[in-house]
Amino acid sequence: MIDVADAPIRAAVFAWLADQRASVGETLTRRALSDFSIEGRRVSLIGPQGIWKPAVCELPISIATTTRGPYSDTFNDADGTLRYSYRGTDPGDRDHRDNVGLRRAMSLRVPVVYFHAVEPGVYVAAWPVFVVADDRVGMTFTMQVDDAAAAFLTNASSYPMRDDATDARRAYITRSVRQRLHQVAFRERVIRAYHQRCALCSLRHQELLDAAHITPDSDPDGEPIVTNGVALCKLHHAAFDRLFFAIRPDYIVEVRPSILLESDGPMLAVGLQQIHDRRIILPRRTSDMPDPRRLEKRYA
Repeated sequence: MIDVADAPIRAAVFAWLADQRASVGETLTRRALSDFSIEGRRVSLIGPQGIWKPAVCELPISIATTTRGPYSDTFNDADGTLRYSYRGTDPGDRDHRDNVGLRRAMSLRVPVVYFHAVEPGVYVAAWPVFVVADDRVGMTFTMQVDDAAAAFLTNASSYPMRDDATDARRAYITRSVRQRLHQVAFRERVIRAYHQRCALCSLRHQELLDAAHITPDSDPDGEPIVTNGVALCKLHHAAFDRLFFAIRPDYIVEVRPSILLESDGPMLAVGLQQIHDRRIILPRRTSDMPDPRRLEKRYA
């Protein structure tokens, strides 16, 4: 990373985010991101606006999207990039200080963090993110995620902003990040719809809960939407994926006959055999309930 005044802070932020991912998982709350501190000084990593530069930093430290934001920030799978809108929509906003800050980050090849909102106030972080192009007419920045090691290069002036190898690596990483963000968002929304419990056994430990796809995500119709998911504990998720049981379109569980005939201890009896012919626990909102057409297709 080029030698800007806030380089030690930026490095500390990246290290803290890596520790958070390892210890608490993919998602971070706005409150947690506002409580980061370095050398006893509190430094918020996310601000009220999308482009955020704390007072202690020379350049913006992060960009963020919200679930109901005014801008159309989008991933472009064709070239493995993220299009991020300028601060402001009026032509006179092109030289707003936030946009100027990101422009400087681009010219100096200084990375930022991208916070993607998966639920109101809940974010997934991607870093290091480099600004690789600036479209003043369209009022958008083009950005790409890179490998973590790229954030700490000491001779940034010799590090290419864009060449074939760099573009290919960043495009691959950016596409992978997009897929991860969508899957994390899917999990968060499905588990919230089921009030943080397994639809079969009511287990409430979030660390042991998954969002199971009805139509697999490998299928062209396997969209990461709530109606294509069921909140299941890890045992029931694995059994569902391996067709140990099915959920009929009327939301009744049907365990495979061969499993019902087995005798293999209390886990089999309680975990699988006893759920046969039971109705799953459903979300309270009708719009969040599993799609019967998807269940019927899977059952068939």
